[in-house]
Amino acid sequence: MASPSDDRGAVPGPKEVEELLLGGELRYTRVDAVELGGVTKEFSQRIWRALGYPHMGDDQVAFTQGDIEALCRIRKLMDDGVLDEDGVIRLVRAFGQTMTRLAEWQVDLLTSMFTADSPDPPSAEMVGQLVAMAERHFDDFERLVVHAWRRQLAAAGTRAMAVATVQDESVPARTMATVGFADMVSFTAMSRELDEPELARVVERFEETAADVVASNGGRLVKTLGDEVLFSADGPELGGEIALSMAEAIKDETEMPDVRVGVAYGPVLPMRGDVFGTTVNLAARLTSIARPGSVVIDAELAAQLEKADDYTITRIVRRPARGLGIIQPYVLRRAH
Repeated sequence: MASPSDDRGAVPGPKEVEELLLGGELRYTRVDAVELGGVTKEFSQRIWRALGYPHMGDDQVAFTQGDIEALCRIRKLMDDGVLDEDGVIRLVRAFGQTMTRLAEWQVDLLTSMFTADSPDPPSAEMVGQLVAMAERHFDDFERLVVHAWRRQLAAAGTRAMAVATVQDESVPARTMATVGFADMVSFTAMSRELDEPELARVVERFEETAADVVASNGGRLVKTLGDEVLFSADGPELGGEIALSMAEAIKDETEMPDVRVGVAYGPVLPMRGDVFGTTVNLAARLTSIARPGSVVIDAELAAQLEKADDYTITRIVRRPARGLGIIQPYVLRRAH
């Protein structure tokens, strides 16, 4: 295959781009992949679906040597007893869903560098430049992805070990944590006033600010939901600091509306990178109570922070919360 960078005037075709990014020639059919990978046809279909691959005909040449090697690695994990078939499918699905979003994000980011957020599609020349840049720096991107994964795996593994040392085996694997939601105010009205590129910039800036605040204070950004983010922290004070810092940081952003932040402390169930339980539901209900730019916390977090010199806690009117009955909220502020 000719390298796209060999001829900057030529626009690479879809097959050239695909082979460049896959790191190998498309040379195998699905039948070939099954035979060379040493797995059954039915199992390979489950693997491809879990990874998010489109359906391939038996005779369609759509697989590279890398696909064969991936099947061989999967088979070895099962042969060595590391994972059973269902465990492999769950692991592969986690990779597939995570990488799908990451890939779309990366392509959008790189494309916007050349189009300057123009609504017009990239020109043929821009496509050639993008492919040439990918060819030159693909190894750098790949190593960054692996490094970030190792970092996050180390952090998740450390959290899991900490939970395991105090976990009672007679109950589900829950852990005490501070969880909070931050929700942009009047997002629906704003989405009607801004065009799509402007709205996308606001959402991206919101997510960037939230992620920076959470990471710098030692928390974890669990997920983003457009106009809302969910974060968690191991300790009460960490969670309170993240909530206040986020409200303050976003208030300083002139292009973004204020946020409402609701935070609760209690047992949560970590699962597949997310967190579940009544504590999470309570934090969501507290968010709807908070006024723009303010932080509202539950009674348990208020009790944990009442002796902290850095904060003031004000009890407000009790009110009903759907699915939780009557709750007692508190407003959290800086001591000064």
